[in-house]
Amino acid sequence: MALQWMVLAWVVAVEAAVAVLVTLPAPRLVKSRIVALVSLLLQPLTAVLPFAAFQLLDIHWKNEHRLICAGDVCTTDERIRYEKSIFKAQRNVILCVLACLLYWCIYRFCKYNKEIKELEEVENRLKEQ
Repeated sequence: MALQWMVLAWVVAVEAAVAVLVTLPAPRLVKSRIVALVSLLLQPLTAVLPFAAFQLLDIHWKNEHRLICAGDVCTTDERIRYEKSIFKAQRNVILCVLACLLYWCIYRFCKYNKEIKELEEVENRLKEQ
């Protein structure tokens, strides 16, 4: 299970790096090449969305079936282990949400750049006529 979370953490890190790379100001030619490359990579990377959704469902199921450690029934060690599991679940939810959100941001930015490029081409054609 830890391998899945490590993979998701790496995916979020890569998505964050790509988001920064795509949003940095660059010359028009370089920006268009970067956006074209990222656009090609977006379709295979869509697999992140169902993976993150499955992980969220897994977290929800584990949360519903978790033994609650409250009161004087639990020892200190059991309470610490319970709190650690809650913190890990919260961290993992944040990872899943970030994976989906960063994917969406990259997708929208690439789409906006394509639309701007198309509008510039239309404008140039109208100026030529």
